Amino acid sequence: MALIEDYGMIGDLETAALVSRDGSIDWLCLPRFDSGAVFAALLGDAENGHWTIQPAGEFRSTERKYRGDTLVLETTLETDGGAVRLVDFMPPRETKPDLVRIVEGVRGRVEMRMELVIRFDYGSIVPWVRNLDGTLVAIAGPDAVLLRTPVEHEGRDLRTHATFTVAEGDRVPFVLRWFPSNEVPPEPIEPDQALASTVAYWERWTERCSYRGQWRDAVHRSVLTLKALTYAPTGGIVAAPTTSLPEWIGGVRNWDYRYCWLRDATLTLLALIRAGYADEAGAWRDWLLRAIAGAPEDLQIMYGVAGERRLTELELPWLSGYEGSRPARIGNGASEQLQLDVYGEVVDALFQARRVGLAASDDAWRLTRKVFDWLESGWREPDEGIWEVRGPRRHFTHSKVMAWVAFDRAVKTIQRFGREGPLDRWKAVRKAIRDEVLREGYNAERGSFVQFFGSDRLDASCLLIPLVGFLPATDERVVGTVRAIEKELVRNGFVERYRADEENADVDGLPPGEGAFLPCSFWLAAVLHQQGRHPEALELYEQLLALRNDLGLIAEEYDPERRRLLGNFPQAFTHIGIVETAFTLSRRKAR
Repeated sequence: MALIEDYGMIGDLETAALVSRDGSIDWLCLPRFDSGAVFAALLGDAENGHWTIQPAGEFRSTERKYRGDTLVLETTLETDGGAVRLVDFMPPRETKPDLVRIVEGVRGRVEMRMELVIRFDYGSIVPWVRNLDGTLVAIAGPDAVLLRTPVEHEGRDLRTHATFTVAEGDRVPFVLRWFPSNEVPPEPIEPDQALASTVAYWERWTERCSYRGQWRDAVHRSVLTLKALTYAPTGGIVAAPTTSLPEWIGGVRNWDYRYCWLRDATLTLLALIRAGYADEAGAWRDWLLRAIAGAPEDLQIMYGVAGERRLTELELPWLSGYEGSRPARIGNGASEQLQLDVYGEVVDALFQARRVGLAASDDAWRLTRKVFDWLESGWREPDEGIWEVRGPRRHFTHSKVMAWVAFDRAVKTIQRFGREGPLDRWKAVRKAIRDEVLREGYNAERGSFVQFFGSDRLDASCLLIPLVGFLPATDERVVGTVRAIEKELVRNGFVERYRADEENADVDGLPPGEGAFLPCSFWLAAVLHQQGRHPEALELYEQLLALRNDLGLIAEEYDPERRRLLGNFPQAFTHIGIVETAFTLSRRKAR
């Protein structure tokens, strides 16, 4: 199995596939991000589904890159007799999802092989496969997949095989398309035309990016990745296109991220707004209003891409897990948790969207006021916090800070945009939260803000205190917090969320062991910048950029000892850090 960082992503704004550097597609869910996987070798083995196109003999991957600022992936494979280029992409969808692979002859003559293993429902169902006038059609239950190609192929050992030769200048297309099994196979698409339209779509979109600073390539690739994690039909934004990629190899911290976390989605939205993509804010706001409609106390921390609420967590015992990291899971039990911080992030996102010119929405403001009917008292409740602990609820410091953010932004919305609301009452609640955080969330003996009220444990989420405007970065309590985190939570140069050890097991309810959580390191860089420690902030940011793979993609966590990426991939939260921190550091350079 390839390393996590050995994969590239292609997508069509409704789902995404992971392509290894040796030409194997090992992960693809159809027709949506959260549908059952057709190719699930990523979490098991070849029998769980994959699609490999590569030279038949010995070869080496010499280069892979995206075609300019697009999501068209090009992989060059070299042999002693010649070279080929795989061009992989998914056209932004019109009706049905298409996955297109074009094999281009670059030099000499190369014998090629193809192996297609279709397994519906995360590798558990072998489909019924037929050949209909040269088109391979695989059907099981509600799903059907067809393959169209001029290359002759045959079924053998419940797999589809083909061999063919590519000479310099040749172009050999393969098109895989999903459709409901009760429908007739859809009409074919023209691969080269689809390629041209896909390139044009992404180039037009990327041209709108407002960032012009030193880290242009990193920012452009990150905003492209964030856009690719958008579910176009509804405006929802998934946290990652994968499930169960482990936060520690061999561990159980393997979660399904193919859903719309309010936190991740709002932060993605803010990053896109900052990069000049205000249009996405309107679509996301519409999704939000639909998803969280109902009683404010029933607001969930995450939803399905169309606003689904029931995300029942299940284990898939037939999958061996990525590098043996079991269990593989679908669904996410954290959807039933209380996480107070999401209220702050949602209200902040709505406020920031208005600041950049998004038209006022009476429905959005009515929703905001309805949320505060509960939050005025609900902020006093313990919760599971930003890290979705599986232990008991606590009064997490970060959760209370973000509740403060909710009231702060609501007050500013009234003052700045003239909205109607109980200004004095919300000001009073804002002050009450602030006073309690300063009294209960700060440990004077440690000289630091701590993980939860009355604790002496550190938590990197406290780095957000200055970034959301709760206290200045130069406040002595923030300075002490940063100093403590640098001393105790920085591991080989990268920041851990908290100590995931035996002592902390009573908090998160899980066995110890995880990588450094990369967004926390971006937070540290931003705070260092605010404290005037600019060279250190720049050094840390460059160190983080160096963790991206050769395609500019990055995961959720990093193992500093083994020097490899961990967690679901590519991860929106981390790419948000790349964008936000680039803007922060670029402002300093501009001055």
